[in-house]
Amino acid sequence: MLQPTNGCLQHNGSVDQPSSSSTVNGSATGNGDGQEQSISCNIKGRSSQEIVRLIGQHLKLIGLNQTAEVLMQESGCRLEHPAATQFRHHVMDGEWHKVNADLNELQALVGNSCQYFSDMKFLICEQKYLEYLEDGKVLDALHVLRNELTPLQHNIDKVHILSSYMMCSGRDELMKRANWEGKGHKSRTLLMDMIQQFLPPHIMLPPKRLHMLLTQAVELQRNQCLFHNTTFDDSIETVSLLTDHKCSLNCSYCREQIPCETVQILTEHCDEVWFCRFSPNGKKLATGSKDASIIIYDVDPETLTVEQSITLDGHSYGVSYLSWSPDGELLMACGPEDCPDLWVWNVSTGVLRLKLSHSSDDSLTACSWHKDGQKFVCGGIRGQFYQCDLDGAVLDSWEGVRVNCLWCRSDGKTVLAADTRQRIRSYNFDELSDQNLIQEDHPIMSFTVNKTDRLALLNVVSQGVHLWDLQDKCLVRKFQGVTQGHFSIHSCFGGVNHDFIASGSEDNKVYLWHIKHELPIATLTGHTRAVTCVSWNPVYHQMLASVSDDCTVRIWGPAAKYRKQKSNKSEVKVLANACLSYSNKTSCYSIHNISSLVQFMIYYATFRYILKDHDKNRIYCNINYK
Repeated sequence: MLQPTNGCLQHNGSVDQPSSSSTVNGSATGNGDGQEQSISCNIKGRSSQEIVRLIGQHLKLIGLNQTAEVLMQESGCRLEHPAATQFRHHVMDGEWHKVNADLNELQALVGNSCQYFSDMKFLICEQKYLEYLEDGKVLDALHVLRNELTPLQHNIDKVHILSSYMMCSGRDELMKRANWEGKGHKSRTLLMDMIQQFLPPHIMLPPKRLHMLLTQAVELQRNQCLFHNTTFDDSIETVSLLTDHKCSLNCSYCREQIPCETVQILTEHCDEVWFCRFSPNGKKLATGSKDASIIIYDVDPETLTVEQSITLDGHSYGVSYLSWSPDGELLMACGPEDCPDLWVWNVSTGVLRLKLSHSSDDSLTACSWHKDGQKFVCGGIRGQFYQCDLDGAVLDSWEGVRVNCLWCRSDGKTVLAADTRQRIRSYNFDELSDQNLIQEDHPIMSFTVNKTDRLALLNVVSQGVHLWDLQDKCLVRKFQGVTQGHFSIHSCFGGVNHDFIASGSEDNKVYLWHIKHELPIATLTGHTRAVTCVSWNPVYHQMLASVSDDCTVRIWGPAAKYRKQKSNKSEVKVLANACLSYSNKTSCYSIHNISSLVQFMIYYATFRYILKDHDKNRIYCNINYK
């Protein structure tokens, strides 16, 4: 029987055959006729041998099979164990009667070092079962289901699902319900990729191993850059592998791409501004204020500026919290501690969709939308905690929970709530179950969760900003610099990959951190009173908004040289009308005196100068001078 090797060894430049040799630690013993030989690899050192194998695997992956074979022959290494090669060929050819024997040989070869042969057998039987169904061989598929899949006693739920495919009317329905590529090279390649992950690397390399290592190297270099705020492509096609990604504190380009300069100062509110939030599509910004109004701004993605759109009035207690629906059509607003009401506005029309008020004793200060946009939760520190539909009907309630902040998770049924007992708990309204996730030593004033639904960012009294892992239930990092007392300050994640953290502070500043570093990478100044909330645009990642008790909203962007200037559209329109007024709705201008010609040419030249960056707006003139 063949023995495991380190991936090296050949006889006379050809790959060993399972029936003729065994290998130990890279040398061969036995040639099939009782004589023994000892042939070593031409490549010395384990790392060099593994590099050769990785290169060989990648060459085969991109179709250079002959080059890979020459490399293996010249180096004296082999890509994988001969038994694994034989197993691969039989799987790719769909010779299932031989695959089981190959798998048993691999199991004997590996011994107790691999505990996943049940998983591999299940995957193989599943592929065989689906192929039989696709070919219309229902009896053969039924035989696999009864005599091969079921006796494994592995993943019973999946076996029940597989059995339901017997009722599929045809190939298309089967592929759709099973989310399967169909019989052929593609689905069998995916099968081999899954199986390779279970086998030891000296038998068969993990799939696309070299590509994976290079991707990890590029990602590590990117993570070491504190200012990197561009899309990271896992395919590594957009970066050069010939040089390291060098981006440090001295790299002005990346640093100046971060929103650290004031682009606009908005003064439409007449009292303290408590909250701000960009819409999910990044095209709108909503701000809530003590002056009892919400102002909606339209975002210009080119200039990274905003323009006031509509004002929503009537919040008698002020607006301290806002939450956009997932589709960005509705905006939910809550007030401060004494506010018993909750408002839901249609942002497109400016019409109040719902005003929720159950009791004057309620305190509805926190809210969050479920991911389907059909339900929401709300609550407050007086013990109210409701789940409601879009008509305001209370679907469920949780008694005795004093809520500071709420967040609906992506599973559509779990709600996170920070309460007055310095903790965040998870509540499942469907199962009426709850559990403790996070316990702090000081009150949690607010929190938010990143797009992966795993990391939570907390603003904690006297502590500042803390990053928690919700899955492992552990504190990941404490960010330094921010001043956090008993004010309600809201922080946020930001950047293309949520690699950045931003938070307001009671010392009138905005702090920015890289998610992997405790010290701030930038401190933004300009506000004259406490900064209560920040919001990073989720689509236009070079744009940040902050609000303050100084009654202003600030829009932050990259350095001026990386921003486009806003054109004066009204001036363009006036000049265009002036030019076109000469035409009398014709395409040919008839100019009878030099004064008219000069006046027209001044208008036309000025108009063309302003429109030099607007190629889509052109004037075509024919001048007939008499």
